[in-house]
Amino acid sequence: MTLSLYIARRFLMTFLMVFGIFAAILLLIDFVEQIRRFAPSNVGLTESLGLAALNVPAALYRILPLIMILSAIALFLGLARSSELVVIRAAGRSALRMLVAPILTALLIGCIAVGGLNPIVAATSKQYETLSARYASGPRSVLSISREGLWLRQGGEGVQTVIRAERANLDGTELYSVTFLNFAPDGSPVSRIEAASARLTIGAWEITDAKEWPLADSPNPERDALRRETMTLDSDLTPNQIRDSFGTPSAIAIWDLPRFIEALERAGFSARKHVVWFQMELALPLLLAAMVLIAAGFTLRHARFGHTGILVLTAMSFGFAIFFLRNFTQILGENGQIPVVLAAWSPPVAAILLSLGLLLHLEEG
Repeated sequence: MTLSLYIARRFLMTFLMVFGIFAAILLLIDFVEQIRRFAPSNVGLTESLGLAALNVPAALYRILPLIMILSAIALFLGLARSSELVVIRAAGRSALRMLVAPILTALLIGCIAVGGLNPIVAATSKQYETLSARYASGPRSVLSISREGLWLRQGGEGVQTVIRAERANLDGTELYSVTFLNFAPDGSPVSRIEAASARLTIGAWEITDAKEWPLADSPNPERDALRRETMTLDSDLTPNQIRDSFGTPSAIAIWDLPRFIEALERAGFSARKHVVWFQMELALPLLLAAMVLIAAGFTLRHARFGHTGILVLTAMSFGFAIFFLRNFTQILGENGQIPVVLAAWSPPVAAILLSLGLLLHLEEG
């Protein structure tokens, strides 16, 4: 137990050191990028540093598997150079038993990352998008999903429109049981339209079976309400803008993701992208453990055997391969080419099986 605690503590300190180095490097790079991006908007250095600090957690979270494999390589190389591996083996502890401590540490780090760092990344990402949009001072159309249905907002010349619909098709261009609320620039209501359906075309909504209430100039809107079988309402929205308004699943905390998926499906949208992301987040601790095993398979040997540089490069290559395989299966899963469970869990499981096979071959012959 003492030896396991020593290895786990040393691995944790190595991971924190590598994590801190990457955080400092990424913060500096992103700080320079924010200065360049918002230079025309006269954003100061303090605001740019704040934007960089909000954007860095998401970047660190994305490369967490690569940080893990670098930490594991540094740990095993340090143990090999100090001859501690020789002492451990001489004490009768096999390599596979020695790996239990760093693997459990990696699983613990993964659980903390998913349960704690993920909500922090989601919050900082939202705040970053809000502040960057404010500094860029550009109008944007917004979509949100709630228990009450689907909500959209669009702008126009002298009018703002809030749109609510109970259901929609997969890309949000056809709305059902829809309400349009038009507001003047001063925020006063202009009109209200309720319709059975509305379809987005180029530059306008084609509304079917509608009833319109004039709210601005009529003392009795119900009396002056008009029914129309069809009508059009100007719109600056496009299908791509509506799809992009969903945002990325990483901007939603994992604790809120199941409810968001349920609301998304209830509104008539496909939540496959979010389901894939949710499953991949659950599989993250297993992926971090796989990175430790990959590093051990190539660097868990005495330094006097030589070829250390080649083995480190090979371990890094395998780590990058698993990392990109994970991203590739994520794309396939989001597109429906492979099942969600296969997309999320196959890369870490495959990495663990391959690295265990390599370790058993090297250690047991």
